[in-house]
This record gives sequence, C-alpha cells and structure tokens, in this order.
Amino acid sequence: MREPAVRKTLYWCDACNLPLLGRKCACGTEGRAIPLLRPYDARPALQADREIITGLLRRHFGTGDLPAVVILNKTGGRDRNDLIIANGERFGWLSFDPGSKRYSLELAFGAVSCLLHAATKGVIGLSDVPDAYRDVAQGRRIGGKRYPVPGHLPEGPVLIQWEGHAAVGTCREGFLKVKEAGKYSPSHRPDPDWDRVISANISTLKNLERSAIRFIRHEAAGASCVTVSFSGGKDSTVAMELARRAGYTDAFFVNTGMEFPETLGFVKSLGIPHILHAGDFWREIEKAGPPHKDDRWCCERQKLSPVKEWMKGKGECITIQGNRWYESFARSGLAPVARNPFYRLQVNISPIRNWRALEVFLYSWWRKLPQNPLYALGFERVGCWMCPAMLESEWELVRRIHPDLHRTWMDFLMEWGRKAGIDRGAILAGAWRWKKTPPKMHG
Repeated sequence: MREPAVRKTLYWCDACNLPLLGRKCACGTEGRAIPLLRPYDARPALQADREIITGLLRRHFGTGDLPAVVILNKTGGRDRNDLIIANGERFGWLSFDPGSKRYSLELAFGAVSCLLHAATKGVIGLSDVPDAYRDVAQGRRIGGKRYPVPGHLPEGPVLIQWEGHAAVGTCREGFLKVKEAGKYSPSHRPDPDWDRVISANISTLKNLERSAIRFIRHEAAGASCVTVSFSGGKDSTVAMELARRAGYTDAFFVNTGMEFPETLGFVKSLGIPHILHAGDFWREIEKAGPPHKDDRWCCERQKLSPVKEWMKGKGECITIQGNRWYESFARSGLAPVARNPFYRLQVNISPIRNWRALEVFLYSWWRKLPQNPLYALGFERVGCWMCPAMLESEWELVRRIHPDLHRTWMDFLMEWGRKAGIDRGAILAGAWRWKKTPPKMHG
C-alpha cells in the first residue's frame, strides 16, 4: 500500500527548547527538523508516561531528571515501543515486554545531556571496559560494538564517560553493547512548560481551528441531519468542539456494554444528547468467540449496527468524526469525506484527519477542553476495556486499575482457550488478540 502524505518530521525551536507544529516559532526562530519514526504520530508524555520513565531513570541512574516537555513517538514492536524526545534530541526508547510485563529503557545519545550531570549511579568509566579502552587509545570507534565487562557492572542501560566524550549502552550477561558515542559538553537549556509550548504555537493552532471549522461548514452546508460521533476519546472531544464552533451541537455516543467506567462518567458529564446501546456482548462472544485484531466483528455488531438503527428514517446524515491518519496504518489513507459502506445514507467527514496527537492535545489544552481521565492514567487510546487492539501494556493497566474487569475477561479467555485447545501461556502473553498470530509475537 502506498504511504499517504503524512508529516514525517517534528520541528524544534532550540532557542525556546520546545516542539513546533509548524516550521517557525513565535519567537522568530526557524525550527530544527527531527525525523520521526512510523507511523509518525507524536504526542506529549503525560503524567503516567513520565512516572514510568522517571521510575526507570531512578532505578538505573539514581535521578528522575527530565525536562517538563517530553514527546513520545509511537513506533513498531511487540507491544508498546515509544521513541522518547527530550530537549529536541532522541532520548531513548521506552518498551514494554508482554512476556515479563515489564518496561525497559534503552538510551540514545541525546540522553547524555539530561542525565550525565545528575546521575548518581549507572555511569562507568572507559577503564571499566578494557577492550573499549584499547580501541579508543588506538583511534578506533566503539559505537555499535560489543565488549566483555566485569560482573560487578550494573545490568541495564549505562552511561560511559571519558575525557570530554560519552557513550550510551546496555550491560547484559557480562557484555556491554555500546550504542552511540561522541563528544560531550554540558549544556544549559530553557525548561519551558506546556503553556509556553501552546503560546509558541498559537498561530498554527488558530489556523488549524479555522481550517477545520471551514471544512465542516462546507461539507455540512444544507444538510438536514448533522451530528458528531463521540467515542469518549481525545480526538472526538476535539471534533465535537470544532463542530460546536461551526454551529453543530448534536452528538451521539454508542455504549457497547464494555466501556470503561471512567468513559461512561466522562460522557455523562458532557451531557451527550443521544446515548445508543448495543446488544448483549457476552451473548455475541458465546457465538463468535472473542474479537481479534484481524477479525474485529465487534465493531460492526456493537458500534455500527446501533448507529444504523438510530439513523433510519433521518435520510442522509453527515457525521463529524475524529478519525486521524496517524492513529494506525489502516486509517492512514482516510479520505476527508467518505460514505459509510455499512450504511450508505451516512456520510462521514473527518476535520482533524491530518492532525497528530500532539496537535490534538495542544488544541485541547489551549481551549481548556475536558479530557477522559484514562489518558492521565496511561492509556494511549480509550475504547472497550478488553479491546483486542489494546496494547498488552494497557491490558496490564486494566489489571491494576480495574482488577474485577480484568479477572472477568481472563476467566472467559481461559475457558474459551480450554475448549479451543489454546495454551494457557499463549493466552497470558496476549496471543488471543489474533486469529493468526503475526511473526513479531513468535518466540
């Protein structure tokens, strides 16, 4: 499939030390380009994200020192795998292992300026790695090489320091893998907060808003039925605000029967005019088995069908939705206007299709929009609490926050797996999410 025309670069103002939505900061500085990784979606590190990262930093380096503004770029992997961007540099990668249910941190060279001055452990000298010391003395590079090390060195990510140089690497089972090395000198940068980021990007935010409102008014002009599809998530919250500013206030929410309590409370607080109810999910899975990433029958039966029934008799209806290109590869070719193949009288329009999560959050904070509390708890997406599209890291969050819901679903899966002859260990590792397990989940 041909890749859509998405933005693959994040711009950074080095003078203000903050991310830019465009190429130029309000201070007049031209932004420096930082290449992003597929699917190129950048988002702020929220409270729970920062707690995970700072917890790992304290464990390995004795410091939780991070700037106020940290960006995460979702990347490919077995589960959660985020590129961390701080101070306009690649800081490292935060990963979750679905087998061990643990997070790990791999540093990039950009972490050196944040950590080296504050670290109280996890810093080793070149003399601790004799073979690397010899290579440096002979003018050879050490980046990308693997060296045997004494057993007393700490396991996990480490910083290596010597004579105006530094490197990042990982010690594991008696070996040090040096990732990147280079010259190092301490730097002192501003530490702005997110309010400062908003003010630096206010012109772009206003342009995004004007463009989206103009799009909604153009596509909905003359329609007798215009409504917002509200999911309870950040994207549809922004879409609903833009629709309101365009003059449209009708909205509906589909209660699939498997919504988080937090989402239901959030929806109730907003006074959404129409609450639609799906059929009995548990009756459906008795017939069809659990939904999978590659067979999401639940979307049609629990989401699309109630909307279709509700819209019957209304004629052609324009639905304003918060779908975005950057959410997933499946949505990366999302058209601005599309007739719903499941119900041809529904026309979906997507005013924020080309927004990244960074734009969504900054716009929400600028306009002081309410937000589903699940984001602050660590969820990247909100939806059904047992959705197969949920990351295993998010499923672990469900176990901690709602152990009763987690236990209910695991009891069902174990009984279903027993009847289907599926190994218990495979279910615990999340293999139930696919009908055909992808290669990345093997081994």
